Formats: sequence, C-alpha cells, structure tokens
Amino acid sequence: MSEKRKLIEPEHKNISIQRQCELVGLSRSSYYYEPRPESAQNLALMRLMDAQFMKTPFYGVRRMHQYLLGFGYSANVKRIRRLYRLMGLEAIYPKPRPKPDGAAHKVYPYLLKDYKVTAPNQVWSSDITYIPMPRGFLYLVAVIDWFSRYVLAWRVSNSLDAAFCIEALTCALAHYGVPVIFNTDQGVQFTSKDYTDILDGRDIQISMDGRGRAFDNIFIERLWRSVKYEYVYLNAPENGQELHAGLQWYFDFFNNERPHQSLENQTPFQVYSKMA
Repeated sequence: MSEKRKLIEPEHKNISIQRQCELVGLSRSSYYYEPRPESAQNLALMRLMDAQFMKTPFYGVRRMHQYLLGFGYSANVKRIRRLYRLMGLEAIYPKPRPKPDGAAHKVYPYLLKDYKVTAPNQVWSSDITYIPMPRGFLYLVAVIDWFSRYVLAWRVSNSLDAAFCIEALTCALAHYGVPVIFNTDQGVQFTSKDYTDILDGRDIQISMDGRGRAFDNIFIERLWRSVKYEYVYLNAPENGQELHAGLQWYFDFFNNERPHQSLENQTPFQVYSKMA
C-alpha cells in the first residue's frame, strides 16, 4: 500500500473518499485497487527461485528457467522474467555503464573500491530482499554498519515503493548519527530524489554499486543469507505480524548474541559500541 493510500480515512464523517483522494493527489481507482495475489504455483516457483538465487546469484532468467524445469515446472521464460522483476532479483554480472545523457537517474560512483573501513559509522549500506510467505510474500530492507556488521534499522513492506526504505534510513540516522559514506545498489527506491535528498542534506557521500554487481555490497548480501537460512527458511512465519515479531527476535540475536568469526568471535554490538 502506498503512503498516499495510508492517508485516506474511509470512516471520516466530513470528507468523502473521493475528496480525500483529490486532496492527496491519488486517483480513486488507485485507492480501490487491490493487487491480484499470485497463484499457488507462482508462489512455489518464487520460493524455489529465492533459495536458489541465494546460492547462485549469477543465474539469469534462462538459467533459472532450466533449473526449475528440473523440478517438473513448465513455466516459460516470460513468466520467470516477470517473477524476477516482482522479486526484485537481478543476476550478478558486469553490465555496460549507462551513458550520462541516457540515465534515468543521477549515476553515483562506487566509492568503496580499495577504501579501508577502520571504524563504525564510516560506511553504512542498505538493500532490499524478498521474503517468501506461505500465502504470499513481503519485502525486507535493512541498514547495516560495514565495520561492525551491526544492523542499525529495518522495515518490512508489501510493496517495493521507496517509503519503507526511507523509514529505515531516517530511523538509523535518528538513533546512530551519520556515516561518512552510504552505499546501496541502483534500485529505484535508493535513487529516488526523496531518498538521496536525505543523504545530501546531511552531507553524506553517496556510493552506488555498479549495475549487476551485488558483491559491491557484500556485507548486506551475507546478512540476507543469514536471515533466510537461520530464521525465515527454518520457521516459515505464517503472516506479516509473525514475520515482524520473528525478525525482531532474529536481529536482536544477530546484533547481540551471535558471534562473528570475521569479528574475532565478537558480536556486532560489542564491536559497534566499543568504537562508535
């Protein structure tokens, strides 16, 4: 649901729904529209695709199509391509850099090549991942500190609009100050003016991965693997409320209890709080 739809109060005594839609700049058809749920077969396909993509993020649509054929699914390439878009997946391989004149958004350089991160709050990054559910799916965004792997903020949404990404960003900034560099991929949520204006307004340097180079943001990719294999796939939350409660538990465990070998078996909180 978009942020504009959330502003509508259907039980308001004095202002009709039509007038409220006009005031917030939302068409009535958009307000009443409910996205058609995916079929059971598509949800099964998406669950398989999600698990396999975590193992082989270099699988494009055609390789994933061949993989799914091995399970007896007859879905064609066109359907797999649509589900890739719906899940926000993009195969990892270097792609041609867009020309400045043809760019749909401002292209920010990747600032972290050979950059030495030696303390918390030097580099933060953010990303979105797909979360399979028994009768649908949701999206998860998180903000992480590179040095300590500390998860600073996270949000769950049923759509891929920028609003929940902005909520996570503003929450992290409100509680932990500002980083020197903020890194994301080139997704439309992170390249939106509303998002980049928040960073520019705080003099934070904006860094973005090269197209199709998810390993430029490797630490949050590792976080997604941990979240899915250590919580989501094991517990299969039934609904959004259960997922939210489970993620609350998991991120608390990840930050405060789970030792990381790369952090000399300390927890992210121990490393972050020691030097931040």
